[in-house]
Amino acid sequence: MDLLLDVGNTRLKWGLHDADGWQGQGAVLLSALDGFVDVLAGFGPLRRVLGANVAGATVGGRLTAFLAARGLTAEWIRPQSEGFGVRNAYLDPARLGADRWAALVGARALHGAAALVVTSGTATTADVLDGDGVFQGGVILPGLDLMRMSLARDTAQLPYIDGRFEATPRRTADAIVTGCLHAQLGAIERMFRLVAHEPGALCLLNGGAAASLAPRLECPLMVVDNLVLEGIAHMLGNV
Repeated sequence: MDLLLDVGNTRLKWGLHDADGWQGQGAVLLSALDGFVDVLAGFGPLRRVLGANVAGATVGGRLTAFLAARGLTAEWIRPQSEGFGVRNAYLDPARLGADRWAALVGARALHGAAALVVTSGTATTADVLDGDGVFQGGVILPGLDLMRMSLARDTAQLPYIDGRFEATPRRTADAIVTGCLHAQLGAIERMFRLVAHEPGALCLLNGGAAASLAPRLECPLMVVDNLVLEGIAHMLGNV
């Protein structure tokens, strides 16, 4: 059994994977990272640990200590200029986030045609992967909750409270939620235009805000749970 890790800005997502596929997945908030020790204790023998970490060295160091207590060492993936069916056209390929690289690899493995690869978490990323498997570039913007939080933090009368999506909002809370959703949807749909002309093009959507975005996106869509972990699993089977 292999343990795969996606260490994001807010959560650690984990998955247990073997020759038959996924045997379990879960998540732990970074604010409660010590709880991962109990998660680890429930696993059987592990052969290998492979992960993507964009949370920084401090979180990585804590995870290293947790794993070392079980006699395990994590291998942290790094973006490449080319590999696993994807060519990375970033000006400096090493500067691409490990999570974005893994999501691109996962997208190529799951869908062998052009794709807009979208992760909607603390930040939203929308990355263009053409039909030849070339990552052409992408955008990063604040995620849905981060947009709402910035309004609450930096304005006097736009609080962070629950609202709902409305075509023409008539309450402040609804206006905030609707506006932030439109910003996310608009960015994704504009980026999708860059691949829309290619045969079989899809938007591959994952992340915590996927459930809010998916019903309102006006482009061909596939929702994929834990696309970063899917990419790491593909890497594991090819190295």
